[in-house]
Amino acid sequence: MTDQPHPHHTAPELFSWEFATNPYPAYAWLREHEPVHRTRLPSGVEAWLVTRYADAKQALADPRLSKNPAHHDEPAHAKGKTGIPGERKAELMTHLLNIDPPDHTRLRRLVSKAFTPRRVAEFAPRVQELTNDLIDRFAAEGSADLIHDFAFPLPIYAICDLLGVPREDQDDFRDWAGMMIRHGGGPRGGVARSVKKMRAYLADLIHRKREALSDAPTPPPAGNLPGPPDAPGTPDTPTPTEDLLSGLIRASDQGEHLTENEAAAMAFILLFAGFETTVNLIGNGTYALLTHPEQRARLEKSLAAGEHGLLETGVEELLRYDGPVELATWRFATRPLTLGGKDIAAGDPVLVVLAAADRDPERFADPDVLDLGRRDNQHLGYGHGIHYCLGAPLARLEGQTALATLLTRLPDLQLAGDPADLRWRGGLIMRGLRTLPVEFTPERLRPHAQTP
Repeated sequence: MTDQPHPHHTAPELFSWEFATNPYPAYAWLREHEPVHRTRLPSGVEAWLVTRYADAKQALADPRLSKNPAHHDEPAHAKGKTGIPGERKAELMTHLLNIDPPDHTRLRRLVSKAFTPRRVAEFAPRVQELTNDLIDRFAAEGSADLIHDFAFPLPIYAICDLLGVPREDQDDFRDWAGMMIRHGGGPRGGVARSVKKMRAYLADLIHRKREALSDAPTPPPAGNLPGPPDAPGTPDTPTPTEDLLSGLIRASDQGEHLTENEAAAMAFILLFAGFETTVNLIGNGTYALLTHPEQRARLEKSLAAGEHGLLETGVEELLRYDGPVELATWRFATRPLTLGGKDIAAGDPVLVVLAAADRDPERFADPDVLDLGRRDNQHLGYGHGIHYCLGAPLARLEGQTALATLLTRLPDLQLAGDPADLRWRGGLIMRGLRTLPVEFTPERLRPHAQTP
């Protein structure tokens, strides 16, 4: 099948560089004229794009739409175009983004213990410390690239700490993750090599932690994953009792049947899904605030008064307005179904366009307006249903901390250059800026911000 636009209109061009800069007009056209739209993706794979909020919410929770690429009807060689480059060769397929119940239920239950509100709250001081340390590195310079210098390293170091990656190895992770971001929309070879290196490192780290656990004293009660690493008095290299990977290994060894391969895949996807989404949340969110001065001033006034309600609703609005994930990850029809009036065949890929659904005027009043105080904001930025983003509480914490600290410590922060010169990374799933050059008065002994 080919594109079948509305008979009286021409479907907009999708996936060009111009489209990447501002996809929202094209998505508005699709919502109105072709809300479930069959198209050929840049990879050559044909897929359905779902753009209306009601259809998107239905599709995200529909059990007939599987996350497992085995259900794709394309030839075997094409299936490599529907996931993370290199994950198939690196045996990383058995992770939460690619599986269905009951395996999904089992693995999600294991790892969800790391992302409870209590655990995330315990991690807040470490996120604030990382945020301040990164700003310290450029605050005296008067200029920075907020993607490279801030939005990118913050979630990398945070998720490495949470997983239990030793500090001396974390810059390797930063390099591998940087390769993924730089080449995510282009040549897949560099990404695949980085994935392979990450997989090999994680397998070795899991092996070392398992050995350390076997020599450790009696573990804490089953069901409790321990607190964040680098608690006061702990060494730089996390002990076997304090990080997420050790918790997963312990659960596995106590009968939860988590294979070493599943543990490595789980660690990889937490890193992969947990860092780029937050890079884009901080980058896109900062850019939106810098280009909406009234909303920025409103937030700064709230923060100066010691209030954080507007910060919380504001981050949700930034997720809705120009969120980090443009399209939800791949789904495949396990049997024929009808969605938005279109018949979808078994084996067809379905991509839910979160960016389009979150600007649907049928669901959101004035959807193209940024309103940090928006209350009725059930956006789909973190998905919906059983695959709702597990790390959403941590991402919210990082986003709130990063934005509040930037605005507080660098109050005259502004874009350096013309917004029209900014470039967005090409790619299918994520939406984020390549760079975000800013300038400000160099910081002169301003006190550190407190944890939001």
